[in-house]
Amino acid sequence: MTDSVPAPSPRRARVRAPELIGKGGWLNTGGMQYSLADLRGRIVILDFWTFCCINCLHVLDELRELEEKHRDTVVVIGVHSPKFVHEADHAAVVDAVERYGVEHPVLDDPELATWKQYAVRAWPTLVVVDPEGYVVAQHAGEGHVHAIERLVTELEAEHAAKGTLRRGDGPYVAPEPEPTVLRFPGKTLLLPGGTFLVSDTTRHQLVELAEDGESVVRRIGSGERGLADGSADAASFNEPQGLALLEDGSVVVADTVNHALRRLDLTSGEVTTLAGTGRQWMQGDPKSGPGREVNLSSPWDVALFAGRVWIAMAGVHQLWAYDPAEGTVAVAAGTTNEGLVDGPAGEAWFAQPSGLAATPDRLWLADSETSALRWVDLDGTVHTAVGTGLFDFGHRDGPADQALFQHPLGVTALPDGSVAVSDTYNHALRRYDPATGEVTTLATDVREPSDAVLVGDDIVVVESARHRLTRLRLPEEAVRVEAVAHRTQRAATEVAPGRLQLDVIFQAPAGQKLDTRYGPSTRLLVSSTPPELLTHGEGAGTDLSRALELNPAVPEGVLHVSAMAASCDDDPANEYPACHVHQQDWGVPVRLTGTGTDRLPLVLAGLDA
Repeated sequence: MTDSVPAPSPRRARVRAPELIGKGGWLNTGGMQYSLADLRGRIVILDFWTFCCINCLHVLDELRELEEKHRDTVVVIGVHSPKFVHEADHAAVVDAVERYGVEHPVLDDPELATWKQYAVRAWPTLVVVDPEGYVVAQHAGEGHVHAIERLVTELEAEHAAKGTLRRGDGPYVAPEPEPTVLRFPGKTLLLPGGTFLVSDTTRHQLVELAEDGESVVRRIGSGERGLADGSADAASFNEPQGLALLEDGSVVVADTVNHALRRLDLTSGEVTTLAGTGRQWMQGDPKSGPGREVNLSSPWDVALFAGRVWIAMAGVHQLWAYDPAEGTVAVAAGTTNEGLVDGPAGEAWFAQPSGLAATPDRLWLADSETSALRWVDLDGTVHTAVGTGLFDFGHRDGPADQALFQHPLGVTALPDGSVAVSDTYNHALRRYDPATGEVTTLATDVREPSDAVLVGDDIVVVESARHRLTRLRLPEEAVRVEAVAHRTQRAATEVAPGRLQLDVIFQAPAGQKLDTRYGPSTRLLVSSTPPELLTHGEGAGTDLSRALELNPAVPEGVLHVSAMAASCDDDPANEYPACHVHQQDWGVPVRLTGTGTDRLPLVLAGLDA
């Protein structure tokens, strides 16, 4: 008996795929350089990503099963398209490809040449190219792999029948592993006995190091990706990050790619699961409940604050909290919208919170995508100390309202009430003093610092890209650094002042339809920076098209667009059809000119006709 194959769509749009160009060249190919012609006969999936982006990391994990299942027909090509200046550094891309276990070729495109040729507007974006070299689909955001796999199956059947499908091994060549004690460690914790517990992220383990920060006392975890409880040897993690000591002497672990919180018994080495199901939280899932029954989304760090374990839930731009006494978990702050908005916990916006540090009256957090240092009061109000938004970053000391970070991942409370910031993409350790409102630099040339802990008069920094812990004496005077400021490299879209037609393109995958059983299945939220840019069209609605009015007195700004669509299997005989949520946030820099366009199309899924 053979499996039924979906009939090919006679009306599928096709656009000739532009060439793949990247000044940084190819990775994971054994030194070979490739063009689209070399890939003719294969189904090519281009994954436009950048390594700072949590949604891009989600897509890397979503693609793993599809890559394995269709290994002889599908070639996934990661097109690395940087947001931050550090991400244009070729060595940093090489590190990221290993750090996140990317097992397909990657084109390093530091100047966004291929990004522009494919008119990409968001990280991540997936583009499907058929075996004859035509673009047949584009998807922005995460959660689209089910639709892409359906399309892949259709293309396999169609091109096998035409004789245009070429099967065989792909161009991926695995790099040689490096024999270091740690490999891209994420976070560290000083244990009561003076040793260090480190999340050895790329090796999927926890490592206890002696007081020298170098000698291995023990390893916890099998070293293989997985979600299994048990003894130190049998348990498994998946890219663990944050660590926090609980009042009972155990350690809670942010098991990031497992979307879970784990508990380590330091005495026995036993690992158990506190919260999370192993599945990623998606829109519509419960936001609170028993820990083991609620989905989480890429928890990146944890800290004990006001009796609860606060969680930097990087995957949905929120803070959650776990109650150890009740065994429950719930949203604590944030709306899931990505950006920088202060105020009451339920109204605040975050952007990939990745580092936490608690003091008696404040929870400090490194909000990485806005390059910001922020804090939460005991009453839940969110404040920003340093940072302005998604698009401005750099290395600048001075008054907090002028200072700049670049994608910080860690924050450490210091005894004098100030905080040290692991300023990751600046390779620096910075300090913010609330008493003076000043930002200074404590140390430079610490390679991608991601966390730090105090040990007496010293501070021990996780140098993630040097695969080690580094002990520094806290300096009495700041390091002098020449100030630099950057904006994201993406060119602004030139638009006409006045009326602008916003069209979010969504075509339900083959065999699915929009789910309207419980009301509208689409949502569109629009805002702008500065707010004065939009004179009409701001706010939420259910139509994916909207007429905006742009203020001619505001020469440039950013349009923030968040779109969601839910589709379900279109089979009347199936009482419980499988449903999928497609969601993406765009930040579109715009410049108002008399010759600019009056239409802004953003592709959520499909092609813009």
